[in-house]
Amino acid sequence: MAEDVYARLKALGIVLPKAPPPAANYVPTILHRGTLYVAGQGPMEPDGNPHTGIVGAGVSVAEARAHARLTAINILAQMHAALGDLNRVERMLRVFGMVHATPDFGQQPEVIDGASSVFVEVFGERGRHARCAVGLAALPRGITVEIEVSAAVRDA
Repeated sequence: MAEDVYARLKALGIVLPKAPPPAANYVPTILHRGTLYVAGQGPMEPDGNPHTGIVGAGVSVAEARAHARLTAINILAQMHAALGDLNRVERMLRVFGMVHATPDFGQQPEVIDGASSVFVEVFGERGRHARCAVGLAALPRGITVEIEVSAAVRDA
């Protein structure tokens, strides 16, 4: 059996926050036919403060990568809230990462690696996934990154 996800989180020093509420009229997760879809999440601190700004104009790649890491932790919190047990995750399937960046910025993959690394650290090989990383002129409420995922899950 794969290592317990919660033991991995503890070993990594990751504490899951309370799952952030939706920012508008949608649900944060949908479980359908063995696939969990997590709506776009952002770099929200546990106190509710988001990281905002434009990558390439005041926000560095290293800062944005840390924001993507925080976003992945928020995604894990949403997954835990939806599933009740992260050990149900059989495989991360897809990560779609969006970076609020200047038009000439081209390091979106390096930024979104902050999230991808979390999924691999926490789930091991089950955390490897297909991915898209794009740059956009704006994201909701000026956040630096937004990430959505899908994961294969087993029945409870």
